[in-house]
Amino acid sequence: MTDHTVEFVGRDETIEVSETETILKACLREGIAQEYSCRVGMCLACSAEIVEGEVAQPAARGLSEAEAEDYCLTCMARPLSDLKIERGKYPPSIETDAADVDADADGPVTATDD
Repeated sequence: MTDHTVEFVGRDETIEVSETETILKACLREGIAQEYSCRVGMCLACSAEIVEGEVAQPAARGLSEAEAEDYCLTCMARPLSDLKIERGKYPPSIETDAADVDADADGPVTATDD
């Protein structure tokens, strides 16, 4: 069983994570406040940008194949090397989706009687 160092960019936090353990599980074990919700790779709440290193995350269904090259879901990601990740960074698709929702909101919604 190989352990890897996971450094959180922009924070003074570094942990050791086994290749058989998710980054989220290690964060919870070490008392690091990592955001999460579903814990099954769908909601993207635990998303982080991979600055350096590699992860395995075959069950990260919330990420496209292209997004999974640059982002990880800490609830699914297991380190394959030492890592530097930036927590709270979301793939462009989620940012685009949020902007589309905001652009569609032209004011208050009112009900009409038909």
